[in-house]
Amino acid sequence: MSTARTTIDFERSGKQVGFVDIPHSPHEDAWGATRIPLAVIKNAKGPTIILQAGNHGDEYEGPITLGELIRELDPGMISGRIIFLPAVNLPAVLAGRRTSPVDGLNLNRTFPGNPGGTITQQISAYVSDVIMPIGDAYVDLHSGGSSLNILPSAIIEPASDPELRKQNVEAVLAFDAPLTVVIDNLGEPRTSTATSVRAGLVTVGTEMAGAGTVSIDALDICRRGVRNVLAHFGVLPPAGQKPGARRENILRIPGHDGYVLATSDGVFEPLHRLGAAVRAGEAAGRIHNLGDPGRTPETLFYAADGIVYGQRQPGRVVAGNCCVTVAARYEGDLQ
Repeated sequence: MSTARTTIDFERSGKQVGFVDIPHSPHEDAWGATRIPLAVIKNAKGPTIILQAGNHGDEYEGPITLGELIRELDPGMISGRIIFLPAVNLPAVLAGRRTSPVDGLNLNRTFPGNPGGTITQQISAYVSDVIMPIGDAYVDLHSGGSSLNILPSAIIEPASDPELRKQNVEAVLAFDAPLTVVIDNLGEPRTSTATSVRAGLVTVGTEMAGAGTVSIDALDICRRGVRNVLAHFGVLPPAGQKPGARRENILRIPGHDGYVLATSDGVFEPLHRLGAAVRAGEAAGRIHNLGDPGRTPETLFYAADGIVYGQRQPGRVVAGNCCVTVAARYEGDLQ
């Protein structure tokens, strides 16, 4: 049973801004709590949309966007309910890290969580057990974080149910990002979006640049996209502009072949810019051993045709790091 508590009443109309308190007793605080920011705006009848950011603490466009919406939206502007989790992995957000400094876990590999587990597992359990069951749609805002720079895109999480799959595609296209990409994380079931789909929620993901910075362009895309999705569900008035994103332009990461991994430690030199068209068998980059200048750099190769979708940031790598990600045209059934 969860020990998490909040003073927010999810059924009350108006705007509430507060926290979910999860009891936490580290060395520095015998009877303290980890406080996860939570806000709810409710008015009239309509669907419940869950907006989440800060799943990884080094991804900034989503938390900025949701913080602005919490401050700017008046209840009278909406029809329905918006639940905001703008910094859901607060320990990681405060540390600017992908993983939590408390228990070392990646929140996005702990769903559906454990209410009796570590802090990270308790956070994912609260989202899975308390928040998702009262939602109709779930939007999880990501970027490439400090280890990747990714072309700004809206993400389709695959769904086995044809109707839910159709609704996911429609909602992601409504976000209207420059790219739309199908990403299943190689079938990983422990992500928040995979869990959301299993719960039957219409699900939207994003990847908004990264490289450990705030991208001006990606932040603009994120701001517009979240409002577009809220308008798509009727929670905000219509945006007044038809999305430019098209079903026929959807891309996907083609499984294991879409990832170029470092084969040794060193510094990765990419040979193509983001967005460049590449082919399987073509050289993707080289790994340099700077402490042994007489050693020939190791060349890495693409295993799939497509475009350079994501690229390693920073340059230093160890064996197994993702250096480049390729996205190719999606050929499957998304009807």
